[in-house]
Amino acid sequence: MSSPKRRMEKDVMDLMMSDHDVQLINDSIQEMFVIFHGPKDTAYEGGTWKVRVELPDQYPLKSPSIGFINKIYHPNIDESSGSVCLDVINQTWSPMFGLLNVFENFLPHLLRYANPSDPLNTEASNLMSKDEKIYNDKVKEYVNKFAQNISNDHDDDEDDNNNEDDDDELSDVGSLSSDDEVAGDMDI
Repeated sequence: MSSPKRRMEKDVMDLMMSDHDVQLINDSIQEMFVIFHGPKDTAYEGGTWKVRVELPDQYPLKSPSIGFINKIYHPNIDESSGSVCLDVINQTWSPMFGLLNVFENFLPHLLRYANPSDPLNTEASNLMSKDEKIYNDKVKEYVNKFAQNISNDHDDDEDDNNNEDDDDELSDVGSLSSDDEVAGDMDI
């Protein structure tokens, strides 16, 4: 078995053995749903999202694709597709990172510190820049409407307020070859 395949299995097992609720799709370690809870002391607290993760064959040299299934209101997350704009996943990914980093560091950091200057959701970006209180109220409205009672049960997939094409667009990763990847800090 190749080293990248072993690393993929290790990272998926680490995620499954953590506090995260992970459901493999079609018994493949390359596709899964992970239940993600909004970080404490943010407008996202109390929300639960189902996040689809796809691992490319070249993982960990290439980053995972990440997409929110149920709706979330955030400047750097596309509301209709759920794709995520996060430099550390999309451009500055390093094989030193793993799936636990995505769910325990990168996504919580993204929800805490949005980058309105690099939006996928321009409405959320403009609102956040103009009036943060109204923005936070809108986030909480989405949490209450779309991010409650979400689980990894097969039969609740239709209750996750997802779009029919939610599998089509995840974060656009892997468009850079490993030679083109830029090392750097987590600019989000």
